[in-house]
Amino acid sequence: MPNIVTRIPPSPTGHLHIGTARTALFNYLFAKRYGGKLVFRSEDTDKTRSTKKFEAEIIEGLNWLGLSWDNDTIIRQSERAPLYRTYLEKMIADGTAYLSEEESKNNPGETVTIVRLKNPNKVITFSDLIRGDITFDTTELGDVVIARSIDDALYHLTVVVDDFEMGVTHVLRGDDHISNTPRQILIQEAIGVPRPIYAHLPLILATDRSKMSKRHGAVSLNEYREAGYTKEAIINYLALLGWNPGTDQELFTLNELVEAFDERHIHKAGAVFDIKKFSWFNKEYLDRLSLKDFTAYISENFPPQLSALPQYNEDRLTRAIPTIRERISTRQEFHELAVAGEYDYFFSNPTYETPILKWKNDDSLTAVLPRLEKALEMLKTADFTAKEGLKSLLWPLAEELGKGELLWPLRVALSGQERSPDPFTLAFILGSEETLLRIKIACDKIKV
Repeated sequence: MPNIVTRIPPSPTGHLHIGTARTALFNYLFAKRYGGKLVFRSEDTDKTRSTKKFEAEIIEGLNWLGLSWDNDTIIRQSERAPLYRTYLEKMIADGTAYLSEEESKNNPGETVTIVRLKNPNKVITFSDLIRGDITFDTTELGDVVIARSIDDALYHLTVVVDDFEMGVTHVLRGDDHISNTPRQILIQEAIGVPRPIYAHLPLILATDRSKMSKRHGAVSLNEYREAGYTKEAIINYLALLGWNPGTDQELFTLNELVEAFDERHIHKAGAVFDIKKFSWFNKEYLDRLSLKDFTAYISENFPPQLSALPQYNEDRLTRAIPTIRERISTRQEFHELAVAGEYDYFFSNPTYETPILKWKNDDSLTAVLPRLEKALEMLKTADFTAKEGLKSLLWPLAEELGKGELLWPLRVALSGQERSPDPFTLAFILGSEETLLRIKIACDKIKV
């Protein structure tokens, strides 16, 4: 496929939608796969809703994902009115469009002069790369409005003109645009420009198979970024929404996606956005981070509830990182667990009722005390630099006394919780001084 040109044409009327990001990604993959070009334009003809702020957010978000394009200067439709007027004047002169005086929809009683396409009322068939031949009878469309005035062209005309002027050969867009295609083909024929090749992508659907919207949760890229989804996970998951590589491979870098991309494997049916699967991808990428990089990751907007705890310090946090990493798929999950107090025992003395120290097979706390005291004596000379060493030290005692009989009260003494990491992990995280102190406190509680 020589000389391929695709485009990313967002409307800066809102935040960068996850569906827009997916469409941009597919255009990027298609262009790069065949050595083509990708161009960007801002479709900002909606003067009341379009803003430079949204445009900047969209550009920054796409660049953050690693997507780039081949035009250095941003093309804005709002700056191309003279070009569109040239086309409108020629269409009117050629008789393919006409001026029409009509009552204003916004101001009843006021007359406005709009421009309508003269519809030849024909049957149009176009070949879609994904869906095959699609046929429309354009008679029902009537004479399509293509401009509010000679100087205010509307979407269907601007898209056709810009695609032609920018040399676009392939239009990859959501299948909600299928109904727009016959109108745009009529305009292409009216102005005498070639028809690009279309590929209408399956929509991203919510779990109830309706179109994703805010009522289903987050829909903008920024919301997922703020929650801690990495760009690698986002790119990887979006690529697999409506496309598959034809293999069992699930994890792809952006470069690997370019190499594997095949438009013949794009699905026709809508792709359901599964937040659990998305989070699985994110965890896969978090697990690949180094300890340093993962610490930096969770340190963004670090929960003040943790850093305010009396025993908080970065050394202990560093030792706790592997345990934290096991439980979370996103930074947001880390924040939620921190706010709920799930990590408090790492950085403050636990509070608990003494009976919780009793193992389920014990009749009373009397049997618990000597076990904790024995473990306390052994740990006084232990090496706390690795949890494996702590386990090797205490495991023979656990086998002698009973695993639950020793490990349950030891873990509760260190965490105050019925559910927490094993006592070897806790002792390693807390360090020698704090571990010994908490076990002694537990022993004193039993003696009271």
